Amino acid sequence: MEARATYRFIPSSPRKMRLVVDLVRGMNAVKAMESLQFQPKHASNDALKVIKSAVSNLINNNEESRIQPEEVFIKEIFVNNGPSMKRVLPAPMGRAYRVRKRMCHLTVIVSTLIKKGQEE
Repeated sequence: MEARATYRFIPSSPRKMRLVVDLVRGMNAVKAMESLQFQPKHASNDALKVIKSAVSNLINNNEESRIQPEEVFIKEIFVNNGPSMKRVLPAPMGRAYRVRKRMCHLTVIVSTLIKKGQEE
């Protein structure tokens, strides 16, 4: 079983978000949430929120089979570029520098571990 959660238009650059996302790719969901809680990066709060949402989606969508959060792992997690807001910063001699405030989209796909003798 799989479930997906997305968080769009995060006001953080994709490069900074990928540093955090690469740490938890392929991990157990509970272990990934624990490691993100103690990361000093600001992007770890957004990644933690999306992983929690994906795990909740998986548990809520499959009420007939009791899924424990310990059985869930992160199958895919990726960051895409979002739109950039363009701003102008005053520069010397009447010039102006362009400032791009970047955004990103975060997608998490979680799945359950398939035990021997169990088919989907």
